[in-house]
Order: sequence, then structure tokens, then C-alpha cells
Amino acid sequence: MSITASQLYKKISKYDSLVSSETIKKAYSLSKKAHSNQYRGSGEEYFTHPLAVANFLAEMKLDSSTVITALLHDVVEDSDVTLQQIKNEFGIEISKLVDGVTKLSKLDLKFGFAQAENFRKLLLASSDDIRVLLVKLADRLHNIRTIEGIKNANKRAKICYETLEIFAPLAERLGINAIQRELEDRCFAILKPETRDSILKRLKLIYSQDELNIPYITKEIETLLKNNKIKSRVIGRIKSSYSIWKKMQYKNLSMDQLSDIMAFRVIVDNVSDCYKSLGLLHQEYTAIMGRFKDYISAPKRNGYQSLHSSLIGPKKTRIEVQIRTLIMNEFALNGVAAHWIYKEGTKSSEGIKFKWVRELIQIIEESSEPEEFLENTKLEMYNDQVFCFTPKGNLIILPVGATAIDFSYAVHSEVGNAAVGVKINNKNRLMTTEIKNGDQVEILTSKNGFPDPKWVDVCVTGRAKSAIKRFIRNREIKEFLQLGTALLQKEYRQQNKRMHEKSLSKVINEFGLTDLEELLIEIGKGNIKSRDVLNYLYPEKQNLKYKLPVLKKPNVKKSIKIKGAISGMAIHYAHCCHPLPGERIVGIVTTGKGVTVHALDCFALEKFNDMPEVWLEISWDRDGESFHKGSLVTVLSNEPGSLADVTKIISLNHGNISNIQVVSRDLDYYKFNIDLEIKNLIHLNQIIAALRLSQFVESVQRGKD
Repeated sequence: MSITASQLYKKISKYDSLVSSETIKKAYSLSKKAHSNQYRGSGEEYFTHPLAVANFLAEMKLDSSTVITALLHDVVEDSDVTLQQIKNEFGIEISKLVDGVTKLSKLDLKFGFAQAENFRKLLLASSDDIRVLLVKLADRLHNIRTIEGIKNANKRAKICYETLEIFAPLAERLGINAIQRELEDRCFAILKPETRDSILKRLKLIYSQDELNIPYITKEIETLLKNNKIKSRVIGRIKSSYSIWKKMQYKNLSMDQLSDIMAFRVIVDNVSDCYKSLGLLHQEYTAIMGRFKDYISAPKRNGYQSLHSSLIGPKKTRIEVQIRTLIMNEFALNGVAAHWIYKEGTKSSEGIKFKWVRELIQIIEESSEPEEFLENTKLEMYNDQVFCFTPKGNLIILPVGATAIDFSYAVHSEVGNAAVGVKINNKNRLMTTEIKNGDQVEILTSKNGFPDPKWVDVCVTGRAKSAIKRFIRNREIKEFLQLGTALLQKEYRQQNKRMHEKSLSKVINEFGLTDLEELLIEIGKGNIKSRDVLNYLYPEKQNLKYKLPVLKKPNVKKSIKIKGAISGMAIHYAHCCHPLPGERIVGIVTTGKGVTVHALDCFALEKFNDMPEVWLEISWDRDGESFHKGSLVTVLSNEPGSLADVTKIISLNHGNISNIQVVSRDLDYYKFNIDLEIKNLIHLNQIIAALRLSQFVESVQRGKD
């Protein structure tokens, strides 16, 4: 049925006193003109579609901006009208809503119904304003109502499958059960007509013995509550064929085994009457064990509230009873939209809201709902995630700020390691480009590709960072292995000997290594000299046994004992704080690595706060003569001889500089990071005190990585 602009305005003005007749007529005329000479599959003028969507949303009592968006939701995609024109004519709010619906339509066409749950998340994440989703659902509902106009049976089936997989569950997620049920039943009738007819016939047979069952039970429940001074309205119905079929599939039951084919909705005045009614029904009839749910005290995630119970009711009939207030019932039917019409604690006639956007703050302040995000105009459910796709349509979920590097490793570590470039929405982009919602990302790979070490600082996911570090580490080990092999083979050639793995086992055991590969890696690193290996195996004098030098491995200190450490466990010093003898320390136990020693005030310990089992109480046993790594952050005046003075002071105080790095420089000052070897904390403090006496040193302090 067609409706004029004046009739549409009149309908909206009954609940929204701020609606403008002129704006409604302008949107009506623009949409009609934009869609002129366009027709639907049924042969109807295309304008009948946006008009029907707008009328449906007006019947749901949505604000005028949403209704205007419905009128205009296809004009940008299907005509020459631009978003800028809509912005000029109707303002930024409506232009944003129209843009949102247009984008969702493009996603819809692009990705179909593959990975339905992920696609629903994408729709949610792509919608800054929940009204965009409501227009999209109303748009789909009208398309399903008029789907017979599509002549191609395969196309009809595809649309229905997509609707059941994506849009009906999306309506359920938003609590709009009225739209959900209609979408399900209409699609079920098209996809499985024989199954649906079979269920309907079976239902008719079950209740043919007494067609007055529903009216009789309805009257009996109402009388029971009335006699106990509870005002109620009871509505009985047989559940839809689709919901029955879905439950039969999910629970693998026959129709005879289903206990809640017949359902009764009991609507009362307040929450107190909900629980009183439940008590009376449980006293009068037999409750079925395990079939009671209290969604009032613990609402569903979408905000739905009701008491559910299954009973052996009047005439010994199995029934399901749902008990709720009028407000809860409105929400059950219309979901989030119900909160724009009714206010808790008021009668329906008094609870009408005008311009829900203007009353948003009031809604939040007065709300007692646990899931307040569904009452908000902004949808914040997935604002910390980005939903993007591979060229095949597989969905990848990444944190906000993720780059193409993160995407490549989310697909597979081998893809990330071989990545040499990326196409985002079919355009070449840098690997460091940030990914946005709905992007289609294609990673370009090469068998000669390898990750850039700088990527570690650009990517945001732990998976990408660890994979890159692992690749670099493995690559270094491979290079050390090749170098160690070459050095040892060269040494064998120079001494005219043949290399045998069996003879090398003596060296492996002597150094406490695990296998030949580890020996070759240590040779490649320079920790073991190939000449020492040959001299040990083939001493020049048979009566003089050659002794191998002690293998020094980096990061593992055995010369300083730690009190409290487990015997035989490797001890590592944390690079984040460089703990020194003389300061308070704590140990963190890592499986396969040993004990990592941290300074007690190290910032890195925060991440272990919730893991008390890995903490180890330790302390220094003695200072000893071993050297430890220390770090200084030093600001020097930009004068000749300043750096020479600093190095001289450190040397005079028996410190050994291992690395100097310029951090920043300007006309007046240099800033340096200086790594040095010192004995303990006292030694480091002595060096710092001496440096502060220099005329060239502006400031100096202990550095932390």
C-alpha cells in the first residue's frame, strides 16, 4: 500500500513533535525523483521500496532522522545524488546515516553470507550509529516480503540463506524479535516449503482434538491471576514452524518430544507482579524441572528481560510461559528501538519520547539496564577491533592500529615471513599501512622474501612480533651454523685431518653442549675457536693433554652466586633493568630458560603481578670480581674535549665502556647512552658521582632499557 508524504509526516508527528513537514516532503520528493525510471524485479516502481522501509520504521516509532534516512538510503548508490548534496539539503546527521547504510550495502554485496557470525560482527563494527543497522534490517525485511518478484529461484534461495545466516540473528542480537521471526518464517517457507508444510500439518493434528486449547488456557491463566488481584493480559500462540524445526535440529528431538510448542505471554504491571504470577502458576500447575530461566534479574546480553518457565498446565498440556512487564514486552518485540519510545516506570501513553538523540544523556542517567551500550546511539561493542578480509573472503580480526604486517602473520607465519608487499582494496600500499574496517587485504609474497627487523617496532600484535623475532633469531643461528661449519672444515683441511662427528662428541661433552649443531653454532659465534677443537682432539705431543678453554656464553653468569636460586638452573640478568650486586633483586622463573634476575623496582615486573607462582625470592651471595653490564644516560655540553673527558673519568674509575650511542644533538648539548662494565651498584654510583664533577657534564643518571 502506497503512502503520501503528508500521511508519512502525520504518522511521525504523533510521537515526534519536532518532525518537520517540509523536511519529510523534501526527502520524499528527492527519493522519488532519484529513483524515477527504476523498477524492481516485480515490475513495481523502485521508489515503493524506500517508501515501504520508511513507513515500517515510522510504525516502529523511530525518530524522523531514521525515517528520512530510509527514504534516501539507496539514492547515493543508485543515482547521481551525492552525499554532499544530502549534507547540504538535510544536514550532517542524515548524511552520515545514509553513508553508513550505503557502506553496509557494499559489504553485503561483496562478501555474501560466508562466515556468518564474523560478518555480523563486521556489520556491528562498521556501524557507528545503531540506526544504520535498523534501516538495514528494515530494508532486508521489505526485500524478503517482496522476494517473489525475483524470478530466478537460485537468487531467491541465496538471499534467503543469507538472511537466515546473517540478518535474522543480527535482529536477535539487537533484541528485535518481531523482525527476527518474520525474516525466519518467510525465508523458511521459500527454502524448505515441504518441511514447513509437514510441521504445520503436524501442529494441526496435535491440536485438532480441541481447537479451543489456546483460548481455554489463556482464560484460565487470566482468571487465576485476577482472583489473586494481579492485573494481566495473556496472549497465547503456537510457536513458528521455523523455531520448531530449528529446535528439533539442535536438540535432535521429534515434535512429540518438544515441550514448549505452545507458548503464553503473561503481561503484568510491574516486576513484583512478575514474580508473584510465577509463584501462583507454580503452585497451581506442575513445573517441569530444569526449564526455568530468570532473565529479569540476569538479562540477556541484548537487554531482553522476562521470566520463562515450562509447565504441565491446564488440560495436562505442556506449555511455556513468559512473564514480563509492558516495557519488557515492547523491548522483546522491538529491541533497542523500544527504549526510544518508553521510559521505565511510566504508562505507555506517557512514555513517548521525542527525538531520542536529544534525550540520550537522560536515558543513560535513568537506565537501570546492565547492558547500557544497547541504549546508546553509538555502538561500542567492537570499537577495539578491526574486521578485514582476504581476497577469498576469509575474515581476519585484528586490534585497532594493526598494520598489513600484522595481517600477514595473522594469515600464517610463513606468509608474513615471505611478504614483500601488499594490496589493500586492490591498490598497492606499504606493509606498514594501517588496516581499516572492511578492507580487503592481499599479501604479496616471494620465496626470497624475509621480514625487516624494523617491523617489530611497527606491528602491534604479539603474534607478529614474536614471529619476526623468531625468524631473525633462527636466521642468525643458521648463519652462525654455516660460519661455524666453514671455520671447522677449514681448520681440518689446514691440519690435514678428516672431520668425524664421533670424534667431536668428546668436545661436545667437554663443553656440556647438546649436539654437533650447537658446537658449530658456538664456533660461528666466536665463543669456541676451531683451532682449540683440533688441538684438543690431536695434541702435538702425545704425552701432553691439551685442555680446552672455558666456554663463555653471553647473558649466563655463573661467577656470581644467587641465594635462593634453584641448583643447576640457568641464571640470566634482565636487559630491562641491568640488576647489579648491591641492589635488591627478585627472580622470575621461565620454563625452559631458567631464572631471570630483575631489580626489585623494575617496571617490567608489572606484567607478572597476577602470576605469583613465577616469583622467586633471591639475593646476591657475594660481589665477587665479575663484571656486569651498566648503563648511563649522559647529557654533555657541545664543546671540544667533552666526550674525551667523560671516557677518561670512567677509565680512571675502573669502568670499561662497551658501547656509546648518540641519542640526540643540538647546538648546545649532546645526549648519549653509554653502556659499560662495572662490578656492582656501588661501583656504578662512584662513576656517576665522578662524572657529575666534570665541567662538561650537564646531567648523568643510571639508564634503563
